[in-house]
Amino acid sequence: MNFLADNQLPEALCLFLSSRGHRSEHVLGLHMDEASDLEIWNYAATGNRIVISKDEDFLHLANRPGDIGKLLWVRIGNCRKQLLLQAFDREFPAAARAFDEGIRVVEIR
Repeated sequence: MNFLADNQLPEALCLFLSSRGHRSEHVLGLHMDEASDLEIWNYAATGNRIVISKDEDFLHLANRPGDIGKLLWVRIGNCRKQLLLQAFDREFPAAARAFDEGIRVVEIR
């Protein structure tokens, strides 16, 4: 799977996903930190990337009629990076299965 992490998530999340065999980029590394949500969404969808974000605006983009983009919606409140990575370690296998089954929006809590 290919992922694109949004601004409010740490770049360490990309390293976590890469260590598990997934391609992962962060908007900062792509110089998209000033891009609009729509620009990020379209970039991700064009490259078959799954957006990872805490931003509810991406949920609205994902639910537009006919949209093909995918979202891993992080529903974990503000926390330290280590707690976020522990939650991903615990929840990511189920999230990956959901994407494999064709679900376009998956939550991690």
